[in-house]
Amino acid sequence: MSALADLINLDLSDSSEKIIAEYIWIGGSGLDMRSKARTLPGPVKDPSELPKWNYDGSSTGQAPGEDSEVIIYPQAIFKDPFRKGNNILVMCDAYTPAGEPIPTNKRHAAAKIFSDPSVAAEETWYGIEQEYTLLQKDIKWPVGWPVGGFPGPQGPYYCGVGADKAFGRDIVDSHYKACLYAGINVSGTNGEVMPGQWEFQVGPTVGIAAADQVWVARYILERITELAGVVLSLDPKPIPGDWNGAGAHTNYSTKSMREDGGYEVIKKAIEKLGLRHKEHISAYGEGNERRLTGKHETADINTFLWGVANRGASIRVGRDTEQAGKGYFEDRRPASNMDPYTVTSMIAETTILWKP
Repeated sequence: MSALADLINLDLSDSSEKIIAEYIWIGGSGLDMRSKARTLPGPVKDPSELPKWNYDGSSTGQAPGEDSEVIIYPQAIFKDPFRKGNNILVMCDAYTPAGEPIPTNKRHAAAKIFSDPSVAAEETWYGIEQEYTLLQKDIKWPVGWPVGGFPGPQGPYYCGVGADKAFGRDIVDSHYKACLYAGINVSGTNGEVMPGQWEFQVGPTVGIAAADQVWVARYILERITELAGVVLSLDPKPIPGDWNGAGAHTNYSTKSMREDGGYEVIKKAIEKLGLRHKEHISAYGEGNERRLTGKHETADINTFLWGVANRGASIRVGRDTEQAGKGYFEDRRPASNMDPYTVTSMIAETTILWKP
């Protein structure tokens, strides 16, 4: 295997100017990630320098067989932590040959919202807490759990240390470093309440870049779990019963919220979010009703409430924000399988553009 490893780790820059670009896009489920690689003549600094490409949409559930071509547009570039050197990962969105965004392309609509002058002027900041569960490949049961059985009850696992509490830390740390290498603004990671469940945080990042970075961080994580022989699950309630679900809490602020007097702006924004609670819930991830039960640090899916330092609320305001009179708030409703393009742009649209 050492010879194979040597070949995988070959440094192309020793013999060629050419680089490898891994084009990434979202598949037909709206959650599955696809990618393929192409050779480029030399290093690239900006997505505008990259060619568009295409793929067979009939094989991803995104086009009929008789008209299967889907065009992918490069939108964001990251350093490739797997191939290293000048090689890159390219986040793309997908269009018909006529230039229309296909239904699973949520980035296109998000870009329109973020390019609105009123939204751009507010410099929207996001910090997204992506929770996930690592599963044993052949039985789809969390890593570290006995086959056909359960570990001890929740309590010792959150931010826990030790072979009987933390399962999969090698994957977590590999992912953390790979994301930082790629240029993703990962701000931290920790073990979660349910054993085998972890979280990483992306942000603070401005506008649509936050969603690009979450998607590429998910891609890198799935590539690492592929190497490790485990399965990544973004299911919001992977194990029924008295076990925490998995969310994607979304921390948010605008320029007005971060300035003096921002607490009043925050309260008005939360009021608007409450008026559109049903619309947000419908866009915040599949299966979220299994997670938002009013238990396990959630608010009931049919109830909207907010509070300071309340992890059982729909919206949590930090104690430091209350004391400073400015800052940010946390939308705790998004599920772990949410589309970050949809969630980030919808929060901006509701709090900035929408008029009750």
